[in-house]
Amino acid sequence: MIRRALLSVSDKAGLADLGRALAARGVELVSTGGTAKALRDAGFAVMDISDLTGFPEMMDGRVKTLHPKVHGGLLAVRDNPEHAAAMADHDIGAIDLVVVNLYPFAQTVAKGASRDEIIENIDIGGPSMVRSAAKNHAYVTILTDPADYPAFLAELDARDGSSGYDFRKLMAARAYSATAAYDAMISQWFAFADQQQVFPETLAITARRAEELRYGENPHQRAALYLPVGPHGRGIAQAEQLQGKALSYNNYNDADAALELVSEFRGGAPAVVIVKHANPCGVAQGTSLLDAWQGALQCDDVSAFGGIVAVNVPLDGPTAEAICEIFTEVVVAPAADDAARAAFAKKKNLRLLLTGELPDPRRAGLLVKPITGGLLAQSRDNGAITLADLKVVTKRAPTEQELKDCLFAWTVARHVKSNAIVYARDGITAGIGAGQMNRRDSSRIAAMKAAEAAEKFGWAASRTVGSAVASDAFFPFADGLLAAAAAGATAVIQPGGSIRDDDVIAAADEAGLAMVFTGMRHFRH
Repeated sequence: MIRRALLSVSDKAGLADLGRALAARGVELVSTGGTAKALRDAGFAVMDISDLTGFPEMMDGRVKTLHPKVHGGLLAVRDNPEHAAAMADHDIGAIDLVVVNLYPFAQTVAKGASRDEIIENIDIGGPSMVRSAAKNHAYVTILTDPADYPAFLAELDARDGSSGYDFRKLMAARAYSATAAYDAMISQWFAFADQQQVFPETLAITARRAEELRYGENPHQRAALYLPVGPHGRGIAQAEQLQGKALSYNNYNDADAALELVSEFRGGAPAVVIVKHANPCGVAQGTSLLDAWQGALQCDDVSAFGGIVAVNVPLDGPTAEAICEIFTEVVVAPAADDAARAAFAKKKNLRLLLTGELPDPRRAGLLVKPITGGLLAQSRDNGAITLADLKVVTKRAPTEQELKDCLFAWTVARHVKSNAIVYARDGITAGIGAGQMNRRDSSRIAAMKAAEAAEKFGWAASRTVGSAVASDAFFPFADGLLAAAAAGATAVIQPGGSIRDDDVIAAADEAGLAMVFTGMRHFRH
């Protein structure tokens, strides 16, 4: 039975309704500071924690609940004679319900507070009470989230003022998750923000399940979407889904890849990215979004079937109508006008995701990948190059247009699985070769796709003719570069750094190519 409740919350949501239900059942309410005031303001009788303990709240509220009369009342095993005797000897009353949510540490950090204010928002008494109550869940009910209040009140109604053991176990599990996440946020702040560590000795990672997905990469695998606990950036996981069936594991993965690439063009001319199995199969910029769509689609319209489309500017009706002409799984955009929404509404299974502002492609962060027996962690690949970083290594320097094409191809290549080769001309990908075991085959596959496109659309020549070609890592031999030259490329951008650079440069000179080194590679495994 719930006879005495201790309430101390920073989030007052639902507090009045909870207090009313408890008071109606004759439950004694014990509370602290602002929570006690809120309950009194709502018209309920409340015992101050200082009256329970016999000690005043002190040290600016740092010390108020750390007392044997609190923790004895929480931790006592009620049917243990020794515990019962200790409670009687020291006038310790049992506490049956604890309602606690913790100081708003994450919100304090997010608003840019001073270090002193952040430290003051590290809760000590709250987690102690939560852990004590959760440990003794055989006798004590712990609530740490206002979202659980309705279920608790339903429990009281169903059980005539008591809570069931299964319910208490569930709340205890959630309580420990809450304190674990809270401590993890504090640990991360100390490590990353306060100490400026890149790889702390202990990496505390916490996330809250947002939803279970239909299945994983394959139907026999299970999957779920988790959201980080604490401050984090916005992305696919936070996008607003306007229509379509629920997203699958693969949809999320591919949509994230599309968003990451299209964000490279944030603030630039209209851009369209088409992704299939986490690899771009067409990317283009144009004077209009419709022009960009047509350019991206014509790079590889076969792979685009059943793909993911992402754009860097709000979607308009004509572009949406054009996208609807082929089967598309997901469309990602910052926004969409009424005409675009109406066009997609005709395709009930197509998912439309609106992200608002695109993420910063140069943001910092860690990428974590599980391996057998451990985790690999690395900083995000947010390296970038500009025209000033390029080093011309061939006899012929690239033209202004070739440099533009080189940088465009390089931007796309960094998002293509290694080994990656990207041909581009006039802001449009001509051919993309991804995920091959050697660079020569990536060059050939990309050129082959471009040749197929030229034949299908009736062009006089493949778009690789006169194009720039980007390689995500150096050419270890001249064969990959010569394959690009055979496809008609006239300019090359690559990291350089091979022991055979001189041979590759000589081959480029002999083929009349202009080549620049970036000094930076972009493996993507």
